[in-house]
Amino acid sequence: MTRIISGRAGSVRLDVPASGTRPTSDRVRESIFSALEAADLVSGARVLDLYAGSGALGLEAISRGAASVDLVEKAPQAATIIAANAARVRKAVGAAAEIRVHRRAVDAYLATARGAWDLVFIDPPYDLSATDLATCLDRVGGLLADGGRVVVERASRSDPPRWPHSLAPLREKRYGDTTVWHAAVGDSEDQPLPRSQS
Repeated sequence: MTRIISGRAGSVRLDVPASGTRPTSDRVRESIFSALEAADLVSGARVLDLYAGSGALGLEAISRGAASVDLVEKAPQAATIIAANAARVRKAVGAAAEIRVHRRAVDAYLATARGAWDLVFIDPPYDLSATDLATCLDRVGGLLADGGRVVVERASRSDPPRWPHSLAPLREKRYGDTTVWHAAVGDSEDQPLPRSQS
């Protein structure tokens, strides 16, 4: 059972697609948001959730006070589930937050995107290549607002992200078979961060 952890929609149930996605565990999600809230990066943020799956990351941000979220997912079943989850969260938080679901491939969405997002979540499927992730990060780097943050979640066995020069890696933490990276707008030195075990 997946639920919103905290905020105005805390404990709201989220459905999860039967296949093709790997929902972020509650433990990892809470750690991600603890770090983001400690840096005051969630309240009022414009959020983009790519490869959204169930929408758990983007909707958690809305529950914790983000101003808007764009949830991007190309799989029809997953996009339908995200829409249902979004309706539950919208009911809990009220009309103030904007929640938009886009049933599109991430590369197609980013090719025409005109946003200036404060916070971008990227939790791609296992089979996404390192080259495709690098292309995604390069495009995202040009769509972030000043001070914007990117959070990438991947299997620990995957290669670390190749950061474009527009993004500076900040933090890397491993949670068993999952690793999470944070990066911000800035100049990347293309240096891997030391791994933090958990």
